[in-house]
Amino acid sequence: MIAMSIAFVIMLIIGVPIVFSLGIAGAIGLWSLDLNLISVPTRLFTGMDNFVLLAAPFYIFAGEIMNRGGITTRLIRLAGLVTRGVPGGTAYTNVSSSVLFAGISGAAVADTAALGQIFIKGMPEEGYDKNYAAAVTIASSVIGPIVPPSVIMIIYAAVTRQSVIDLFIAGIVPGLMLAGVMWLVIWWQARGERLPRSSYKVERHEIAILVRDGLLVMGLPILIVGGTLLGVFTATEAGGVAVVYALLISWFVFGSMDLASLWDALKRSARVTATIYLIIAAATVVSYVLTIGGIGSWVQGFALQFADNPTLFLMVLVGVLLLIGTFLEPGAAIVLIVPMLMPVTAAMDIDPMQFAMIVILPLTLGLITPPVGVCLFVACRIAESPVFPIFRAVLPFLLAEIGVVIMLVLMPGLSSFLPTLLR
Repeated sequence: MIAMSIAFVIMLIIGVPIVFSLGIAGAIGLWSLDLNLISVPTRLFTGMDNFVLLAAPFYIFAGEIMNRGGITTRLIRLAGLVTRGVPGGTAYTNVSSSVLFAGISGAAVADTAALGQIFIKGMPEEGYDKNYAAAVTIASSVIGPIVPPSVIMIIYAAVTRQSVIDLFIAGIVPGLMLAGVMWLVIWWQARGERLPRSSYKVERHEIAILVRDGLLVMGLPILIVGGTLLGVFTATEAGGVAVVYALLISWFVFGSMDLASLWDALKRSARVTATIYLIIAAATVVSYVLTIGGIGSWVQGFALQFADNPTLFLMVLVGVLLLIGTFLEPGAAIVLIVPMLMPVTAAMDIDPMQFAMIVILPLTLGLITPPVGVCLFVACRIAESPVFPIFRAVLPFLLAEIGVVIMLVLMPGLSSFLPTLLR
């Protein structure tokens, strides 16, 4: 396992893509344990052979259709209705748009790319610093994987055999808490007119149209969660229903979708899905090596030191996950780490939904931090600005979001209340 770890770290440092880093490191780990390398392709396919994962491409495709169907602009205008005319109004709109967009995309990178094209380029025209505009966009993007639907939660459900719909519902309160702490940070920074007032204007006759469009867009997550709770369809089938719904309102209601846009959405969805599946497959090989190597016993032995204090265990775990998230993609990290931790958390009687949110949120925060924060680098390209000035502007929001994670550790009911109530 030492040879595998060294190989993995070296390949990450020299810039080898994460999929190949995981796959090659896993093969080296098998070789170092004198195991037959024929198990590599077997494990690759085993990692993807999971019915729950079928939901991921549907949700990704639905999000791509909605994004290309002019939904992003409508959501931003709807959010701007509430926050116009106040100091920092466009920053509030940025966060609010991320909450609404999260109900469509389910991915932080998609949020950064879609909203960044508008806010990172548009906010400086109102007097905002370019790096600050990028920071708000990046920090709010982590709401995407928390508010349902969520691709990361589908991966988590596939690994742990937890209910997808329970995970979706468990993410609602933490997602809104993330938005809440970001609004507080913006309010603090806007005191004394230190942030520009929003110049957003809307005619009176447009308000009803914007509200109608917003309700139609928000019907997507409501359809997914509501239909699944009522037993009309499974979470996987809900993905197919979401695609049909997104296509109907984008094509026939908004009239903003055509065959060329649909084809682009299909190609983009295929690429994103293939990337996710390959990462999961490669991570499964590494997870297999870790299991054979006895890492699970070591983890359980370490966790026994916290047997009488599960809260302290979760606090330590949050610190470890924040570190891991800075260099490892969340989906891969979940496949590698969670199977080893599930027996430990069950023995400590930690609520499964609380544990899920405590794992998913810190790993997702890694998407906005160096050295391999994908959302951070996407925003840097859009803003045409270096990494560290933007990251300095992100820090107040990042600390506030870590505060949300700590609250989830100290108050389990924040994650488990809604799933328990609706179950």
